[in-house]
Amino acid sequence: MKSLTDYLTFEVKTRRAFVNITPKIRKLVTKSKIKEGLCLVNAMHITASVFINDNENGLLHDYEKWLEHLAPHEPTKQYDHNKTGEDNADAHLKRQVMGREVVVAITNGELDFGPWEEIFYGEFDGKRPKRVLVKIIGD
Repeated sequence: MKSLTDYLTFEVKTRRAFVNITPKIRKLVTKSKIKEGLCLVNAMHITASVFINDNENGLLHDYEKWLEHLAPHEPTKQYDHNKTGEDNADAHLKRQVMGREVVVAITNGELDFGPWEEIFYGEFDGKRPKRVLVKIIGD
């Protein structure tokens, strides 16, 4: 069995953002030379997420509104976590809803997606560098 481990770094300019990282993951699958296997993509920060969905701007905007409704940033004093001096309790909650990682099958050297599926990095407490682990294993 072969493997490839790589790290992507993201530093978005806003507090929250969604970044389509599918092209970067496809390049790493090609680099790995793995024809049959699995690709793990894992956000390594507790206020960021990796998820799969449709790359449609309206849907991404709907996620933003929905997540802000579930866990609004303001007022920051509503969260016990923020009493520690932080202001990002909402980001932790948003990450919990959106998930930590995805695993995608690799078939014939390609990501084996369903229709419209793409991989996204979700940032909920941005403006600083954060890493994403990519681990590809297989033959």
